[in-house]
Parts: sequence; structure tokens; C-alpha cells
Amino acid sequence: MPVTLLGAAEIRALAAELDVTPTKRLGQNFVVDANTVRKIVHVGRVTASDRVVEVGPGLGSLTLAILETGAAVTAVEIDHRLAARLAATAEAHGVPAGALTVVDADALGVTRLPGDPNVLVANLPYNVSVPVLLHFMQTFPGLERGVVMVQAEVGERLAAPPGSKVYGAPSVKAAWYGPWRLAGTVSRQVFWPVPNVDSVLVAFERDAEPRGSDEERRRVFEIVDAAFQQRRKMLRQALSGVLGGSAASASAILERAGVDPTARGENLSVDDYHRIALAP
Repeated sequence: MPVTLLGAAEIRALAAELDVTPTKRLGQNFVVDANTVRKIVHVGRVTASDRVVEVGPGLGSLTLAILETGAAVTAVEIDHRLAARLAATAEAHGVPAGALTVVDADALGVTRLPGDPNVLVANLPYNVSVPVLLHFMQTFPGLERGVVMVQAEVGERLAAPPGSKVYGAPSVKAAWYGPWRLAGTVSRQVFWPVPNVDSVLVAFERDAEPRGSDEERRRVFEIVDAAFQQRRKMLRQALSGVLGGSAASASAILERAGVDPTARGENLSVDDYHRIALAP
């Protein structure tokens, strides 16, 4: 029996059965279009040999599209009602036993996942998309690639290059793990309820070798946060609090790292920030 996908009417019926009203608090906007979920899976290059983790599966529309490829899926869902129902929905739509594992938990608190997933695919709740992504990239180094659907503003920021108007702390922190790119737009009309923001797909590939140690990452992120908290200031001023306590000491460290002390944080790449963190 092949896996079949959810239609718009069935999604609404499932929600009614579970007494689920999509909430802004949990960032719930359910995808009701089969072509869209198949597009997400295609962008993620999911194959039958992959072990996929999905965050926020909701009623299961994207989950079924991933399972349709033959991949194994671990789905992390914070809403207890949705988590409890997902396995039955999958079974009713032709998913073989053992292909789906449901984790009833807040994704931000998950530190272990069954199956050692290598791909992340998700329609991420808008209100926690960046924290969830950074948590998963840090906590699960086996994630080699993935695609997430996020609010357009967030996606543009994640994929932004240095010097861009929307380049910021999330851009640098995401780049620590590897390259990110915009991979398509998503119509508001494929969601229920229809959101008041646009959505995009963002794809990523993890670098083959880790950029640095966890200690180095924490130091880089501390410097990045300081730089963008005062993004209009020159680095020698913005980083004085984390580089020696004065503009003079910050200037000296920046110069040793090969970075212009009069530059601003938005002009630096992740490599620049890493050199600052390592400068003696």
C-alpha cells in the first residue's frame, strides 16, 4: 500500500476531531497543499536511505510526504494531542510499521534523538525558528543537510551574505555550521490558517569538517552578539566589553586578527569573527 498524503478537507477534519485550533503561541500554520510538501521534500533531496528529523509535524502533511520517499522519520512535536495522533494518521495512510518515531517534546529541550538523523526537514514555527535551528545544528552534528520553511524575513536573514541589509547575528551563527541558501518561496494560500507573513524555503549543507571547538563557537557567538547589539558602532567600540574592556584593547585584538577596528559588524564574515575569537 503506497503512502497517501493528506488533503485540505482531511486536515480540517483531523483538527476538529482533536479539538485543535491552530494557535499563534505555538506558531501553528498547517500546510494543506500536497504539491508544497512534495516540493519541500524534493529541495531537501530526501531519499529512502535517509534518516530524517522533522520538527513540528502538526497533523502530518509534511511527515507523510517525507515518508513517501521511504525514508525513516523522527518527528518532534510539542503539542501532546498532535503527537499522540500522528502515528495513527501515518498508519492509516499506508506508512509501514517502524518508519515513523514520534517524540512528544519541546524541540528546544531535545538533546537525544533515536535513529541518528542525517537530514532535517521542517515547517518551523515562526516564533522559534532560529533558536530551534541553532539548537539542532549544535546538538546533532550528524545532521548533514536539510531544508526548512520559515518566515521570509527570517529565511532572508539566515541566508544573507556579509554587507547585506538583513545580515545579522543569525546569519553569522548559521554560517558557523556551513552554507545556507534561499531555495524557493511559498504562497500564503497553502496554509491553514492563512498567515499574515510570507514564507520561504531555506536549504543548508553542513561543512564536512567542524569549523572549531564548542568553546570557540561559544566565544565567536559572544562576540557576534556584542557586535550586532550595537551594529551602527565601529567594532572597537561595540566589542570593547568582550575584548579587554576598552576600545584600545579591542582595537589591538582586532588588528592582530587582521580586522579593521573601524569596520562594523555587518561587514564581517564568520571567518573574520573566528579569527577575532582566536586572536591572542
